[in-house]
Amino acid sequence: MSRNHWVSAGLLVWYVVVSVWMAQGPADPQFWLLASILPALFVVALIATYRRFPLSPASYALITVFLTLHTVGVHYTYAEVPVGSWLQQALHLSRNHFDRLVHFSFGFLLAYPLEELFRVTGAVRGWLVYYLPVMTVLGLSGLWEIIESWVAGAVHPELGVTYLGSQGDVWDAQKDMAAAFYGALLCVALLALARGWRRAQPSFEPDAALSE
Repeated sequence: MSRNHWVSAGLLVWYVVVSVWMAQGPADPQFWLLASILPALFVVALIATYRRFPLSPASYALITVFLTLHTVGVHYTYAEVPVGSWLQQALHLSRNHFDRLVHFSFGFLLAYPLEELFRVTGAVRGWLVYYLPVMTVLGLSGLWEIIESWVAGAVHPELGVTYLGSQGDVWDAQKDMAAAFYGALLCVALLALARGWRRAQPSFEPDAALSE
């Protein structure tokens, strides 16, 4: 196996171990089950397409970080994650913002894997290589909010409120989508700046240097 294969396998093992660990005694077992279905399907899709559409180790690492954050959130329920509760008390916030952090991370951490997917498999070039990941993140965020509303309407009211995680904020869905959008924008902006800086660096030509 190549180094990339070992890294990818290690990240998969990490996610499985964390998922099994977080499956032990979740705060709300039914919420944990419902919120874990899509991430599990996503991982299965990544495994199934690994040979045909392999991503870089960096992309798989970013995806794993996001999935880890989500797994922690569904173990405690987003409104009750201890880190978020500590920050809420320490900074005198009106709510537990761990869910907002995860939505921001969805955009920030997944924009690069999407950019790589479009660039490598779709031969996307120019400004589209930055535009498409942002729009895809925004579209997926909207789809997630729609799916959440479907689930909330299909289950009993108490679980529906828990699953939505709105914590009394009527604009929660819009703010979650905005957080993902801002995260994706920040990611592609940093990516564009890094690539521009690298192109601006003078290339070292050994022959020219030796002739001086």
